Amino acid sequence: MKSFWGKLNKPFFALAPMYDVTDAPFRAMFAKYSKKAKAKEVPDLVLFTEFVSCDGLASEEGRSKLLRELYYTEAERPIVAQVFGARPGNMEKAARLISELGFDGLDLNMGCPDKAIEKQGAGAALLKDPILAREVVAAAKQGAGDLPVSVKTRLGYNKLDLVWLEKIIATKPAALTVHLRTRKEMSLVPARWSDFPPIVTLAHEAGLVVVGNGDVVGIADGQQKANASGADGIMIGRGAFGRPWLFAGGEEPVLKEKLKILEEQTELFWDLYGPTETNKKLFAGHQKNFAVMKKHFKAYVSGFAGASNLRAKLMAAENPEAVKKIIREAEKEGLGCLV
Repeated sequence: MKSFWGKLNKPFFALAPMYDVTDAPFRAMFAKYSKKAKAKEVPDLVLFTEFVSCDGLASEEGRSKLLRELYYTEAERPIVAQVFGARPGNMEKAARLISELGFDGLDLNMGCPDKAIEKQGAGAALLKDPILAREVVAAAKQGAGDLPVSVKTRLGYNKLDLVWLEKIIATKPAALTVHLRTRKEMSLVPARWSDFPPIVTLAHEAGLVVVGNGDVVGIADGQQKANASGADGIMIGRGAFGRPWLFAGGEEPVLKEKLKILEEQTELFWDLYGPTETNKKLFAGHQKNFAVMKKHFKAYVSGFAGASNLRAKLMAAENPEAVKKIIREAEKEGLGCLV
């Protein structure tokens, strides 16, 4: 198997796959400002797509739209496509497609608590059906060929479930990421890092690369958690919102630079997903609502004088030109500390 997982310098970091967040423009900012940073020692960084339905990818009609979510550039490597689903046949077809698209890896979501996903028997619902989960992993491996298949899951459904974890480890994924909360806990309690070391040991004994996820706020915090648990890698989700420079370490940019990066991400989002020639060429006109950018406006624009007023104005913007105009006007008014 051709796997990049074992070649990463430890501890490596990963940007968590998040629906309607880790799209191509968002990842492009991390590829530029974290992967290509000038810092002397930048940790290895793995990027993931937002999750995609294997059932959709297996259908001709669904595939034409969902390919938009699987767009990536060479600058993002190693880049892993994440999928969800509970139908082994469709998972095999989706895995074959993802392999053909040239991804570095395929990740199976076995932890999403969204009720609509669970009703399909997918996501966190698979924590209650290890037999089906095993079949899904086997089907993914069959379709993926030489592409390494990894799994992202949780500690358990209602409580810590070492039996579940042992069974998923027994399927021998190339890597295992554990969100250190149960399905029941959602993200309402602190991540349970104290429960992680025994799981790391089990995974290492089986020859797996193992990644921890939950409440990591930065590089130093992640390195400390990796050292304490023995994890090979650390995944960061919410802590990376509005911080594409995060994985480069060092000091955060000043406000003016942050807002320039926000503008850059906004322009790329519009070019790829708006009513543009690029969108027509790449995705046959399948657009994304500009409102998706609102969560990014919230993340970038906070923690400084005048942030709430600027944020409110940006939330009403409908295109990149409006965003630029709003920011230029704020700069003229002496917003925050722009230097």
